Formats: sequence, C-alpha cells, structure tokens
Amino acid sequence: MSTHDTAPGASTTTATGAARIQQHRRYLMCRPEHFTVSYTINPWMEPANPTDTALAVQQWQKLYDTYIELGHEVHLIDPIEGLPDMVYTANGGFVIDNVAYGAKFRFQERVPEGPAFMEWFRANGFEVAEPVEVNEGEGDFLLVGDTILAGTGFRSTGDSHRELADVFGKEVVSLNLVDPRFYHLDTAISVLDPVEGPGGVERANIAYLPGAFDERSQAILAERYPDAIRVADADGAVFGLNSASDGLNVIISPRAKGFEAQLRERGYNPVLVDLSELLLGGGGIKCCTLELRR
Repeated sequence: MSTHDTAPGASTTTATGAARIQQHRRYLMCRPEHFTVSYTINPWMEPANPTDTALAVQQWQKLYDTYIELGHEVHLIDPIEGLPDMVYTANGGFVIDNVAYGAKFRFQERVPEGPAFMEWFRANGFEVAEPVEVNEGEGDFLLVGDTILAGTGFRSTGDSHRELADVFGKEVVSLNLVDPRFYHLDTAISVLDPVEGPGGVERANIAYLPGAFDERSQAILAERYPDAIRVADADGAVFGLNSASDGLNVIISPRAKGFEAQLRERGYNPVLVDLSELLLGGGGIKCCTLELRR
C-alpha cells in the first residue's frame, strides 16, 4: 500500500508461525531544550514539581539514538522558546502519503505550535491540509492498516474526525476516551504493526487499555481487534502504551513490566527507554515521535 514505508529489515517468527518484520520508519522529533512544566493542561502536569531540562534532553537523546541504531530516519524541528510542549511532536499533525493534516490545539498555551509544524511540513515537501476543527494530530489519530482510529473526549473534537476522513479518504473509526489520565488516543492504544499487506503482516494488530474507553468504544475495539493485547491499568498508568513500533521492535517504558512480557509472548522485541522526566509534562515515547509517511 502506498500509505506505508515497506523496506523491511530484521525479522523473527513467533511460536505460532506469525512473522514479525522490522519496517523502516521516518520520524519527526524536537529536542526538549526549553522543556519545563509551567502550566497545567493534563493531570500529569504539576508546576509545583521541579523539572530537570538537562535530564529531559538526556532521556530524549536516548530515544533519538535508539531510533538511529535501529536504522530509522529521524528528522528534527527546531524547538521554540516559550513552547515547552513542542517536544511532543506527535501532536503537531498527522501524515499519510506525503499529506500533512495540520494540528489545531485546544489549549491556548499550545496554539502557536500548530503554525510552526505546518511551516516545517511545507518546507520539507509535504502537502499541507489546513485544519478547521480542533485536533491534536497523531496524539489522537492512529493509522492501523488502512483504517484511522480517531480519539475524542478530551482534546480533538468529533468534527475533526469528519475533516480527517475528507482529507485522506479513509475509514475513520471514532473512539471516546473517558479517563482524564489518558487524554490522547496514543496514551491508550499502541499500533504494533505499522505495515499491513505486501511486505508486512496480513492483519495489523494493536495493544490497548480497555478502561480508558467508554463501553461503545470498548466493544468496537474488541470486535475489530480480537487478537489485540489488552494491557493492565498498571502498565497504562506509566504510559506503557505510549510506545513506538517498527513491526518487530517496540520502544516502551521500562516500568511497563506486564506489557513487556506480553510483547515478548507475541514475538515482538521490547526496547526499553526511560522518558520519566518528559512524563512530568504528560508525554512519553510516542508523544515525542511523529510518523512521516511519505
């Protein structure tokens, strides 16, 4: 499919005979040079708690280096002083087939990030779709095979899901988040297989935290992904699901011990990267990682 990058690298075969194939990925990241927590827009942010910018940069660098060591391509957007949350690049847009649907942030503190990301997309050869509706990019939109899972409840509006379908011409499945700890979809769902079809798996799978969703959304996920990994709240609460996968290697928090074991059982290779300092701002591995699908 043209929606994916399908240059496979290493592979492994699970006990059930399923192949895990590493896919080459392209990511956008932003060094957290100005990271701090000076306001509260999610339950994780507490300005009274001190933050260590140098430690945040050090942990972020480990994630960056891990992607490079795994053979992935990482692009950088320059951090802007006064925008401490720019490190969470996943919120800056949603990219499929070289089209970047821009972000329109809910909270005023992050609004200036939207134009900064759209300027980067334009300068780097992406076709930009200007957003009308409030949406927070890949924080709430996840591509699974040829379907877009779209979150709402805290940040992105339901109207943005219709806009998303118009921009990309794909099926959009709306899911309602109900636990304020998991305010973005990418904190409650991890896409384990970035490539479905030729060069990838027959059917892309996910991991998710059932309790983050209302009953209707739980039923949709159970029906669509019967083989999904259902993660315990203890692993979700350390942002274990806020992870990045190349189809074989899944970059996760070292504190998500149960999820780590579940991944190994399914034939994935968990790679542990600690972003504890950036969690003080309500973000983890996936939050710091935007997929650039050319």
